[in-house]
Order: sequence, then structure tokens, then C-alpha cells
Amino acid sequence: MDKLIKKRRKELNITLEEIGNYVGVSKATVQRWETGGISNMRRDRIKKLSEILQINPQLLLSAEEALTDSKITEDIAFVKIPVLGTVAAGVPIAAQQDIIGWEEVPAEWTKNSTLFALKLKGDSMEPRMAAGDIVIVKKQSDVESGQIAIVLVGNEATCKKVVKHADGIVLISNNTKYAPMFFTIKDIEEKNITVLGRVIELRVKF
Repeated sequence: MDKLIKKRRKELNITLEEIGNYVGVSKATVQRWETGGISNMRRDRIKKLSEILQINPQLLLSAEEALTDSKITEDIAFVKIPVLGTVAAGVPIAAQQDIIGWEEVPAEWTKNSTLFALKLKGDSMEPRMAAGDIVIVKKQSDVESGQIAIVLVGNEATCKKVVKHADGIVLISNNTKYAPMFFTIKDIEEKNITVLGRVIELRVKF
């Protein structure tokens, strides 16, 4: 269990403090969980820990407990994923890793995937996607042509439709007042243009 907690925390780029704040324990307690200093954990904390780590709570139980204690999983149909700062839906802005909130998603979505959420800024994806809306993103390094993705251009992230061509890619806004951004294969390498993930859901905020 201890190795799993640390592994998932590193994968999701979450700090000891952030886990502690979400579960309701101190940073030191989380650290002891990761080092095996605490072998038993309260059931309510297992539930909260499994939510923030986006894993099945049964994985945090011992083999014996997993066989006998199914009650802990009965009400866990959803898990919470972090909202990581903001991303431009207009001019790209500096990518941020600060957690500014949490969004619930079906637990089924996280079985074989890592998800995160981002808050949109700007108007380039209007009218469908507006500033303040939240996008749920599946972490992946590539997308199919025509899909909406979060793309890192150098040190800046933006939300755009990705259209692929033999000689490069085009990042397209929904708002026609913004010109498409074309990048050659050479540009992609030199400017460190990287797909961070595919947008799988839009959550409109009023």
C-alpha cells in the first residue's frame, strides 16, 4: 500500500500537503503512509485517499480486508480530480500546476487513465467553450486529427482543435476572429510543442 500511495502521488503531481488537506490529516501522517510507518488506516480516510489518488479503494486494503470488507466501495461511484490552474482559450498563457479546485468524475473513467481538469480563460473557443468553463482532460501525448486538446507550446498551454497535416499541425480556434496557428514539423521540435491531453468533457459554469 505504501509504495502505491507514493507512486500515484508522483504520477498525479500532488504534494503531501495537498493529500493531507483533502483527507484531513497532517503532512507527516501522509509521509508515514508512504514509508510504511502506519499500516492501518481508518475506513473514512481510505475512501478520501482513494478519491484523490483516483484508484479503487480496495487497493489500499490488505489482502484479508479486501476479501471481507466490500462496504467501503459501495458508495464510491465518483472520484475527484484536480483543477490545475487555468488554460487559455485565446492567447496561450503560462502553464500552471497549481491546484485551484476539484471536479468529480465517474470512477470508471480513471481505471486505466489519468485525468485532470483545467479552467478556460479567453474567448477563442467561443461560442461553444467560454472563459470560466472547466474542461476534463485525459492525459495523453497524442490525439487524432480534429480532436480538441490541451497543447503545450514552449512553456505555454492552450486549448485548441488539432488538425494534422503531412508537414505539420494546425491549432484551430472555434472563434473565427482568431487565425489558425500552423506549425511545421521543425517548429514542433524546436518550439517544444507537446500534446498534454485530450479534452473529453466540457463543464459550463454560470
